[in-house]
Amino acid sequence: MLLGFVLGPLMEENLRRAMLIARGDPTTFVTRPISGALIGIAVVLLVFAALPMFAKKRDQIFVED
Repeated sequence: MLLGFVLGPLMEENLRRAMLIARGDPTTFVTRPISGALIGIAVVLLVFAALPMFAKKRDQIFVED
């Protein structure tokens, strides 16, 4: 959490700089192979992190009282 507080403003500033260079086109982040792969890996990791939460809710729905 501390790392997020320290690096958050720096990352936000660099994101704004990148968006200015790209003239507001967000596809710039996925057109390059390395950045596209990193974004893809991040999305996959987020999905895997969220799966147990959805599985638990699904199990609760199908439990008979």
